[in-house]
Amino acid sequence: MEEHDEDAHGDAHEDVCAADLDPDPDPDPDPDPDLDLDRALTIATDLAAWASETIRRPRHGEEVREKAGPADIVTQTDETIEIHVRSVLRAAFPSHGIEGEEYGVDEPTTPTAPYWVVDPVDGTTNYAHGIGWCSFSLGLVSPDGTPLLGLVADPWRREVFTAIRGRGAHLNGTPIHASPHTTLTGHLFLTEWAAHSHWPGLDPLLTALSHRHCTTRVMGSTALSLSQVAAGRATAAAIGEFHAVDGLPAYLIAIEAGAVALPQFPTYNEPLLLAAPGVAEELRGLWETSRRTGRA
Repeated sequence: MEEHDEDAHGDAHEDVCAADLDPDPDPDPDPDPDLDLDRALTIATDLAAWASETIRRPRHGEEVREKAGPADIVTQTDETIEIHVRSVLRAAFPSHGIEGEEYGVDEPTTPTAPYWVVDPVDGTTNYAHGIGWCSFSLGLVSPDGTPLLGLVADPWRREVFTAIRGRGAHLNGTPIHASPHTTLTGHLFLTEWAAHSHWPGLDPLLTALSHRHCTTRVMGSTALSLSQVAAGRATAAAIGEFHAVDGLPAYLIAIEAGAVALPQFPTYNEPLLLAAPGVAEELRGLWETSRRTGRA
């Protein structure tokens, strides 16, 4: 989704990631009585700092390979970061599962253990072409798909967005909130293509937004674009295909910042919209109309 990097392990995603969040999740899920979310966040933050430094290093002709097609690529940096993250998480949380963009799924050791979702470089196309807009995404998820912890790091601006369920959202440790805007007019909407393609409903949605003088940007990293709603920079953002590895951490950060999600609980491979509360109803009508038009 970055323009999304389609994952070679798509079937595994659908089986075990947050494919369909529990429609009535426990408001304080506790899948692991020994889980310390503060410790988990500390480890995640350390991993984000290491990953960000790795991404910022000069590439020196690093090989770029195709995965599913020309618009779905991977670099050695993607693989190096994910291998390191998996190693650290296995050592720190041996019972937890891990789902990654490049290496698929490692099941948790028990049904009650949570699992991590990681996208080492969300925005690989930008990264591979020397454009400084990509991110490192990491989240912790309960067995029923409820997000417990989310982190999105922007290596180039040295920003780290974080959230723990029920504790609000933060940017570099400072609380953040969705925009107070009450109109789309004059404000910013972010979206991502599905790899190289527009997704059904995107074009009529963009047309409706342009009629309202709402400016659209396609930046190239799902996790980072969704996080801008949490920071109050973008009034809304939408993606055409939700995948947990790059969407779930940012989704948690945004809703903890007060954003409204449509649908309330994202579904694997389906569209997701995040909006500031004051524009949610206006955008809901445009969103539903555009989706009907896109399916026609």
